[in-house]
Amino acid sequence: MLEARDITLEYSGSRILHGIDLNAEAGRITCIMGLNGTGKTSLLKAISGRHPASGAITLDGQTLPPDAQGRARAGIAYVPQGREIFAQLTVAENLEVGFACLPRTARRVPDDIYDLFPVLAEMRGRRGGDLSGGQQQQLAIARALVTKPRVLLLDEPTEGIQPNIIDQIGRVIAGLRDAGEMAVVLVEQRFDFAWGLADRIVALRQGRVIRNEARADADRQAVLDDVSV
Repeated sequence: MLEARDITLEYSGSRILHGIDLNAEAGRITCIMGLNGTGKTSLLKAISGRHPASGAITLDGQTLPPDAQGRARAGIAYVPQGREIFAQLTVAENLEVGFACLPRTARRVPDDIYDLFPVLAEMRGRRGGDLSGGQQQQLAIARALVTKPRVLLLDEPTEGIQPNIIDQIGRVIAGLRDAGEMAVVLVEQRFDFAWGLADRIVALRQGRVIRNEARADADRQAVLDDVSV
């Protein structure tokens, strides 16, 4: 289990996150919802170590290192909004970037990566910048999975993606959850997509948690109202 307690984050003297508490369990999808500018991406960056924040973040009771590289080695994988693939590297080379946080004996691309995203197998030698937006998103997720994460952080994985690829990404996320080996934390603006996948709903407003409950206990319309106003 990932546990974040009292996470507070400031930029240039402005407080962005106000004492956020968050749990994410293996075999569950925790979905963070809210309008743009409510601190969703900032929270993922705080958890991944990209932005320094106060508070405590542990994984299975162990305090995580403060830096992004240390957290990646501990099992935190972050798929950022905008994908951040390397345009001049091939698909295969982009995937191999994930080796950086693995011991040398584990530095190989698992076959199941290509099972999840068959298009990447077909395009191993193509440059990342030549892929479509949907293909780049699949590559970004696959690169994160190469690191064998215990926690997968996904920031707006459907942004700018065509509907058929959105459906495929949704199936992959659900499959990762159902395998039961990792916790998934999903930030997503498409309400129906998020609602359909979430096991737990965390709603933010102005950097504060206004709702944190199991989806099974949540009222769909009430949640939609909270994250749309």
